[in-house]
Amino acid sequence: MLRNKLTPIPIPMPMIIREGVRQINSPYEVLRLSNFLREKSVGEEVTFVINRNINFTDICVNNCKFCSFSNKRKYELSLEQIQEKVIQALELGSTEVCIQGGLLPDADLDYYASIVEAVRDVSKGIHIHAFSPMEILHASKNSGTAVDDVLKELKRAGLNSMPGTAAEILDDEIRKKICPNKLNTERWTSVIESAHNLGIPTTATMMYGHIETWEHRIKHLMIIKDIQRRTGGFTEFIPLPFLSKNNELGFEIPENKKTPLEDLLVIALARIILYPELANIQASWVKLGAERVIDALLVGANDIGGTLFEENISKAAGSTSGEYMSVAQLKEIISCAGRVPRQRDTLYNKI
Repeated sequence: MLRNKLTPIPIPMPMIIREGVRQINSPYEVLRLSNFLREKSVGEEVTFVINRNINFTDICVNNCKFCSFSNKRKYELSLEQIQEKVIQALELGSTEVCIQGGLLPDADLDYYASIVEAVRDVSKGIHIHAFSPMEILHASKNSGTAVDDVLKELKRAGLNSMPGTAAEILDDEIRKKICPNKLNTERWTSVIESAHNLGIPTTATMMYGHIETWEHRIKHLMIIKDIQRRTGGFTEFIPLPFLSKNNELGFEIPENKKTPLEDLLVIALARIILYPELANIQASWVKLGAERVIDALLVGANDIGGTLFEENISKAAGSTSGEYMSVAQLKEIISCAGRVPRQRDTLYNKI
């Protein structure tokens, strides 16, 4: 646990926080400040959502070096199979389905809209959290339709919010090395801002722990902060540690020297930099594991994600935390950190 394992390590100087530029000379100070800002922002409650992942295909025209999921089984779910998973999600008490997939060569606006409409045929009320900015841009290109019009049509069909994935690290030199065919930083930002301006909230993510530096991470966080200042459309920030199994990037880089403390410092720096614009910082149990999530709740995180039910992408990359966590287990993790468990919906309304 954190309180028994902390050892000083170097962190980047200076740190940019709300009061301006100041020196923070100890990781202990970073963690203490982050926890103070967590308490100030959101109090003692830690939230979770009952949701289900639906990865509708692993077929993908991209070749991201960090991906362990694409083109392994080469499957594509039918609309009927997607509907069956939605029915199962409702039976399990889910308030959200999270829908993402690989980039099918010919997937266009009609294809993505048909998925949303199929879910709506099953349920008018379940929250549809679907399609990354890369998927939106893919639909736009294949349809010859402007991004704004793609988003408007998907919203009309029933889309409620979007995952802010495909962000990885928002630095184009890094992106050229790890995901050369993905949208660049400017396009990711543009799609996200278009969604926000059309009333479609999104999450924000960052994949760290590969070839990037602390400076890249801070730059990424400052981009997120700037967008949030202008649009207010992010619901949460989710740092995602890179998982190195079964992918090209994992073979290329030296043995990962990232420590548990580094995971916690990423959480803490996110809390500090994004304060006060973005209140919700998630510690992903599927990426970090239960013990490190407990530690993360002590240093700035206030959400641990969802039940998931079917988490395939992290599992393919070597995650050993499982594909599903029950409500009882989520509550136990939160209680072990001395926090108060609270169910929420996708938009952080308390249930």
